Amino acid sequence: MMPQYREGIPRAIQPWIYLIIATTFQFSGGVYMGSLSQMMGTMDMMMEDVLMCLFCNLAGMAIYFPMLLHMKFRFTNKTLLTAAATGILICNLAVPHITFKPLLWLVCFISGICKIQGTFECMSNIQLWMTPKRDFTVFFPILNIVILGSMQLSDLLCVHFIHHYHWTYMHWFVCGIMLLDLLFIKICIKDFRFMRKFPLFGIDWAGMALWAALLVQIAFFFTYGDYYDWFNSRVMRMSLITIMATLGMIIWRMKTIRHPYIEPKMWTYHRLVPVFIVITIAEAFLITEHVLEEIFLSEILHYDETVSVKLDWGTLAGVWIGCAFCYWWTHIKEYNYLRLIGIGLFSILAYLVIMYFSIGSDIQFSQLILPVIFRGFAYAIMSVTFLICLHELVSFPHFFQSLGILQMLHMVVGGVLGSAAYKQGMSYYVPDNISRYSGIIDRVEISKSQLHLNERLSIFTDQVMQISLKQIYGWTIIACLFIFLLLLMWDSPVRRKLKKMPAWKEVRREIKNSFWRSSHRIEQT
Repeated sequence: MMPQYREGIPRAIQPWIYLIIATTFQFSGGVYMGSLSQMMGTMDMMMEDVLMCLFCNLAGMAIYFPMLLHMKFRFTNKTLLTAAATGILICNLAVPHITFKPLLWLVCFISGICKIQGTFECMSNIQLWMTPKRDFTVFFPILNIVILGSMQLSDLLCVHFIHHYHWTYMHWFVCGIMLLDLLFIKICIKDFRFMRKFPLFGIDWAGMALWAALLVQIAFFFTYGDYYDWFNSRVMRMSLITIMATLGMIIWRMKTIRHPYIEPKMWTYHRLVPVFIVITIAEAFLITEHVLEEIFLSEILHYDETVSVKLDWGTLAGVWIGCAFCYWWTHIKEYNYLRLIGIGLFSILAYLVIMYFSIGSDIQFSQLILPVIFRGFAYAIMSVTFLICLHELVSFPHFFQSLGILQMLHMVVGGVLGSAAYKQGMSYYVPDNISRYSGIIDRVEISKSQLHLNERLSIFTDQVMQISLKQIYGWTIIACLFIFLLLLMWDSPVRRKLKKMPAWKEVRREIKNSFWRSSHRIEQT
């Protein structure tokens, strides 16, 4: 029986309740991509504004990872879950009524913090139920089934709310399930502390704020770069200067204070930086889902959201297959992790190649199912495998710091870099192809055609978009193939078997001792 529960809750369902609550936290968000077009119309926002809200939400999740253990050792389970659910409730109530964009970004950022705090608290409580030996080759696949699966189901639910009601109903739905969570927490969970209170000592709050500012500034720079015409705009030039200044302050604090938010030693682990680079590049390839694939579905095939969202079922199937495959590969067979990363990159390559040959206005909807299954499969493999590799490469005192950096690159930096590259590619190739092929539309061709001029121009525009998409997909395939070949030549960065996960009491003792040793050395000097 879990000591967090009050008397009367059946023991058999206790861990399942935590799993359901974790899923409800993952359903939440500052904004929901399924409601993108409706939000743009209702709230007078551009696509860049909505994407910036999404990246701020992801930045809040990524930046908070180093704080998760500190909060778990300081507050009770009930306090953390109550605060997380209340924060998400307030943020979802506020978002539809905020028109000042910086405030909206801040609310989305806070919502991301609450989302990861609630999810971590639930999943950490049932870790021993899922794997009594604390085996991360079991824990991470199950964790990603919850996280990645909830992302697809949330998008499906959001689109159906929009189709039948209004985009704000998704926010009301999340508020409702958060109220149910709060009611359950109030009635069924008690204030339980599984170890003595650990004070919030030695936390670099200023460093945390600087890392958050850097992440948001990078997201702003690459999200709005095409809109402001990059360095032809004073806004972009000033934005780059602030990024460099913030990065300089982070490095200065990292080298001068005793306990920086991200310690310099974290960067010194062997083969860690290449892992960061590979996950950033992989995320840049996968972001084609939100740029090139969206253009193809909406501009060429002219699919409505209710049609496009059906592809999420294929993605969901790919995610489940990918997580199950990771479990079989890493836990049952105990095969090499690097080869699993290679399989993930090959799946991305397969997705890109199939999409390249699928681009056309006469394809069937069923032809798009296979590539999105490959995409979901690749995303699951990358998410699970890089977490396992990170735990193997980094000692536990620095694991959550490295996990924070990994998620910054995975959730934000890789996505904004890829999105900016694809948008810039479309901005270049579409006008270039129009100038190259517009000569075919002359009086002779128009007189031969039975179509009106407007219909002829519409067909010509669709054909230009198809050619441009094929060109960008082609360059992406070449880049992905190059990275895949480099990976084949890279020797294995991790061992075959995962090291043992320490108990929570050992983790607390190690953190306490590290602070004591640092203070003792300073007093001696």
